[in-house]
Amino acid sequence: MLSLLRHVTPSCYGGRRSIATLISGNATSKLVRERLKKEVDKMKTSEFRPSLVVLQVGSREDSNLYISSKMKAAAEVGIDASHVRLPNTSTQDEVLRTIMSINEDASVHGLIVQLPLDSVHTIDMELITNAVSPLKDVDGLSCINAGKLSRGDLNNCFIPCTPNGCMELIRQTGVSVAGKHAVVVGRSKIVGAPMHDLLLWHHATVTTCHSKTPNLPEQVGRADILVVGAGRAEMVHGDWLKEGAVVIDCGINHVADETKASGKRVVGDVHYGSASQRAGYITPVPGGVGPMTVAMLMQNTVLSAQHFLANLDDKDSQ
Repeated sequence: MLSLLRHVTPSCYGGRRSIATLISGNATSKLVRERLKKEVDKMKTSEFRPSLVVLQVGSREDSNLYISSKMKAAAEVGIDASHVRLPNTSTQDEVLRTIMSINEDASVHGLIVQLPLDSVHTIDMELITNAVSPLKDVDGLSCINAGKLSRGDLNNCFIPCTPNGCMELIRQTGVSVAGKHAVVVGRSKIVGAPMHDLLLWHHATVTTCHSKTPNLPEQVGRADILVVGAGRAEMVHGDWLKEGAVVIDCGINHVADETKASGKRVVGDVHYGSASQRAGYITPVPGGVGPMTVAMLMQNTVLSAQHFLANLDDKDSQ
């Protein structure tokens, strides 16, 4: 566990107000990558090393940036990573054929499909993500891995990277999830829904909020642990929070800012300035959940390679 200290500062009322401890995704992801590098070094031989394929359709600028960070992290850990880019004229069948080919390649241990799919043709995203072999689905998005997670079979599935990273950040605070009231804002298949499942199977009482939830501030105010992945800039205000809550902000939003050369800045789904005055622990944006998502992708790839080697050993011993 990282050594985390809470700071206090005088409040405008003449008393003293707690300032939330920052949960650094940059620092935590560095620790994860260092651990994974040691594990990869133990596995690597002249004939074997973990391998990851990132499949992209089209060439969206934001996707290119995300892929670049994944390739960089893989190189740092010692994973062989390759980027397969299909043109934006690719049809659904062409994408499926590429996935099937990678599924059948025994030298590849992890396959992720970079979303969104940037094609001029209509492509069923669910069909594509479910076509990835569950044994190589290091994004944890296939219905098989999602189903196992929802049933609590955590040791026999790949857990989606962002929720898994959130759990690691919560662990860094030293706050036990068991017995706590957790609130998840957002119910996406990538973040909100699997986050609910993870917290539940770690013995929290979990409330999931979404666009149809009435009295959202009241629901948020009950949270000992709050995870926000709604995709709305700074929607959660500090005065909504329970004093001392753990706040994990999964949001990545761009808002106008004339002081920046780009004319915009990145903010989360939580209003950091006010929330940091009330929370016990809080993740920054950027530098919080984002780096952990990439680190957990590397962790899943290493796990997949370890499973592959274990299966080889089992076959050799028969």
